[in-house]
Amino acid sequence: MALISFPRFLSRPLESNHRRSLRSRYKCVCCVSPTAAATSKGRSGSAVIWFKQDLRVDDHLGLVAASKYQAVVPLYVFDHRILSRYSNEMLELVIFALEDLRKSLKEQGSDLMIRFGRVENVIRELVEEVKATSVFAEEEVEYHLRQMMAIVDETLAKVSLVDGKPKICLWQTPFYDIKNLNDLPVSHNEFRKLQRPLTSPILPPTLAGAKLEADWGPLPTFDELKEFVNENPWKLEESWTLINNMSAETILTDKLSKLGKRSKRNLNNQHSPRKRLDKSFFVTDKGNTVGGGTNAVLNALQAYLRYLEGTVRDDWQELQEKLRNAESRDGASFATLFGPALCLGIISRRGVHYEAIKFEKERNAGFLSPFGYSAATIAAAADAVCSMEWYWLMSLRSLRSNEGVYSTRIWRWNGYQIQVHS
Repeated sequence: MALISFPRFLSRPLESNHRRSLRSRYKCVCCVSPTAAATSKGRSGSAVIWFKQDLRVDDHLGLVAASKYQAVVPLYVFDHRILSRYSNEMLELVIFALEDLRKSLKEQGSDLMIRFGRVENVIRELVEEVKATSVFAEEEVEYHLRQMMAIVDETLAKVSLVDGKPKICLWQTPFYDIKNLNDLPVSHNEFRKLQRPLTSPILPPTLAGAKLEADWGPLPTFDELKEFVNENPWKLEESWTLINNMSAETILTDKLSKLGKRSKRNLNNQHSPRKRLDKSFFVTDKGNTVGGGTNAVLNALQAYLRYLEGTVRDDWQELQEKLRNAESRDGASFATLFGPALCLGIISRRGVHYEAIKFEKERNAGFLSPFGYSAATIAAAADAVCSMEWYWLMSLRSLRSNEGVYSTRIWRWNGYQIQVHS
């Protein structure tokens, strides 16, 4: 992943009072450190875990911190503002990941609540219902996600409970043991020379299930999710403008055409229902990227790392064939195959690094060579996640250091982080 930074010329800078409001929104936000999450004692009350792009139970610091509460309510909200950024293949991956996440949470003593709508309204209603004092959410650097979290924080500030106002507790998966982001060098090569100590993944905790007399909500099918996405309320204003400029005959013809296409599509779906392939890491229709749950992605990673060893397993052979097709340049296959799973947080970056280094030590009698990795796939996996972590840290430092000085906005596009200044 690379970071592209350039000035934002075409829009007006934020007014000073808006900058202050953005900064003040996060005054009540607490940050969860690994030590505090592991050593904190049990707490009374309830907590909500807001899943966004962290669809796993393994190596999830937010779950560890929330597990100290008497009741925990894991939540995923299908919000148009998030879903509109996803391709059809990513939407399929989300459904499969949530299916596995719900199963994993049940194994840990909890469940996954599924809701549709604006996330700030859903969280406010849930917090008031279960009297939750904390909402755990992964810290983000992307502009639209930070904006949504700020709106959630503003909404929660208007909620009053017996135990006080609920707050957002930010967490992150620390790849390196870094005390101060400002101490980081601006060069990646210089940073690598420091050889910062790495942290290890953590196991999933046992959760206290929330005793709610409520519907946890079913997972949608792909067609249901696509229909929901296509009903994006943000398109209503544009649609109304178009209707004003169209004749009644044109509108009727367009509606009849769409109904005909929908009926044909439904008929085709009845004869060829969407099914998940057995013994395959490629769960979407296109079959270009690894998907499923955490265990499936970890299994696929083992097949990727062991590319040179050969295998008789059909699923491993399928992945290794796609690896060869995707290797347009050295290491390109890793981002192609595992990029979406990392984007959705089905597996953590340090989880990938841990597995790569563990396999490297297995190949070298427990040692790491100072001259590089022993296999190209190990190098591709380790270097990719280290690079992703570096650019994430640089983005986070930029947001924190420049807050209130000028607007810094970051988007994710085709595996790149686009940083815009105004």
